[in-house]
Amino acid sequence: MYNPKMFREERLSVLHALIREHPLATLITHGEQGIQANLIPFVLVEGGERDQGILLAHLARANSQLNDLRAGAEALVIFQGPEAYITPSWYASKAEHGKVVPTWNYAMVQARGVPRVMDDPAWIRDQIDLLTTFQEQARPEPWAVADAPEPFVAAQLNAIVGVEIPISHIEGKWKVSQNRSDADQAGVRAGLTYEGGCPVMAGLIGGASESRTDSPA
Repeated sequence: MYNPKMFREERLSVLHALIREHPLATLITHGEQGIQANLIPFVLVEGGERDQGILLAHLARANSQLNDLRAGAEALVIFQGPEAYITPSWYASKAEHGKVVPTWNYAMVQARGVPRVMDDPAWIRDQIDLLTTFQEQARPEPWAVADAPEPFVAAQLNAIVGVEIPISHIEGKWKVSQNRSDADQAGVRAGLTYEGGCPVMAGLIGGASESRTDSPA
């Protein structure tokens, strides 16, 4: 992807944190039917090539994207983090010279790897348990797969197939106003915080960067 150096995020711990916080990702493959894309919730576990992590998921058995996954071609998984429209009205430089334009801030991770389709019911059950446990852990009374009748669970498991993607390449892009002056960044933080924007994005905006001109997304 287009990823200027000032926006590039390479710390694996930061990339993994975004994946865990935003597990619903776009799975993109290319095969005989052309490009296919589906929103799929993933679980990230340790390991894989150069310890970059392994992505675990499941798809409906009727999903035609499984044909691409079984073919063994590389898959692309895109995790979208916080994002926000940035109005130039928040920039201090608007009052100084007016040479400002709107932009969009965002944080995202792209992960690539060769998928393995998993038909083992035990593997699929473990993946479902992992995904459910992670999503339910903050609730006062977490729901567990075992709470449902076992025959019902077995029928549901028969309708899905597991997918394991060892990450071979991972990169992040944090476009969070690094290309603006300190004063402009302060204005963006205030705007996102007090005008009903995205407080999470406001928290990502830090110090000044090398460039002082707007950069396209």
